[in-house]
Amino acid sequence: MLHVLGLSGHAETIYRAALQYPDHGVLALCEDSGLSEAEVRAALDELAALALVKPSDQYGERLRLVSPEVGLATLLASAEATLAERQAQLQKTRAEIAAMAANHRDTRSSESVVRLPGLDAVRARLEELQQTTEFECLSLNPGGAHKPDARNAATPLNEEALRRGVTIRAVCRESFRNDAATLLYARWLTEHGGHMRTLPTVPIQMIVIDRRTAILPLTPTEPRSGALEINSPGVVAALCAFFELCWSKATLFGEQPPSDKAGCTPMERALLEFVANGDTDEAAGRKLGISLRTARRMMATLMERLDASSRFQAGVHAAKRGWL
Repeated sequence: MLHVLGLSGHAETIYRAALQYPDHGVLALCEDSGLSEAEVRAALDELAALALVKPSDQYGERLRLVSPEVGLATLLASAEATLAERQAQLQKTRAEIAAMAANHRDTRSSESVVRLPGLDAVRARLEELQQTTEFECLSLNPGGAHKPDARNAATPLNEEALRRGVTIRAVCRESFRNDAATLLYARWLTEHGGHMRTLPTVPIQMIVIDRRTAILPLTPTEPRSGALEINSPGVVAALCAFFELCWSKATLFGEQPPSDKAGCTPMERALLEFVANGDTDEAAGRKLGISLRTARRMMATLMERLDASSRFQAGVHAAKRGWL
């Protein structure tokens, strides 16, 4: 306990023993403490340096113990003074950091669009934004499984934001349910107060912070190439409206996507639309984040339900029946 005052474990042991047995010499203190003679003498030297023992004026080379009310109180006062000085330095540093951060924000806010070159710059900026998020974080996530490094980077930031009362809403592609680790992360997010919904396809990757800052990829097909930070109120408002449209059409995580009047799930309807527009099963599966085998199996089931012998005929029949 006394280590905060600068005492080692051995020094504290000997000091306590000397308080209990003030007449004991070095050899007796060895028996009292279980320490060797060398350890006891080193502890006494340490206590002398801290002014907790002093040379005896009565018994020559013997040492006299300084009481806790005097010796420890002096050390405590010194530690408190050091702590107060340290706290004053930290307060000054905190003020300097706040000034630097304000200047950094002012510099960015003066630019309606800021280019973030590369993945490192994007993640660094997202870390800054999530640390200062006040009330809301919205995101569209067109990918399937979240990569472990991205998931590990996002988890502590999201946890801290949720603890501060920030609302987190995310729209993800339904196929992420096929990845066990991403599914586990989605459950963690919703259990901790986040909100997630799914769509068969998500049109673009996007993050909006506090309805005033948006992050969009420079190249949608290559998110690692960097991003654009947009601070224009008009553009951000339009992006928020686009998010709300996606959110309104999405299925709450944990619920099964509802079928429409024709009995098609959102995933089946999206597959039909892709095929009707000329996509192959492979291309449609890639957009939906499902395997070619799964896409073909879904398409075969749809063709059977539509009484179609070809993909082209399936599209024609689907249009006639109002499925598209």
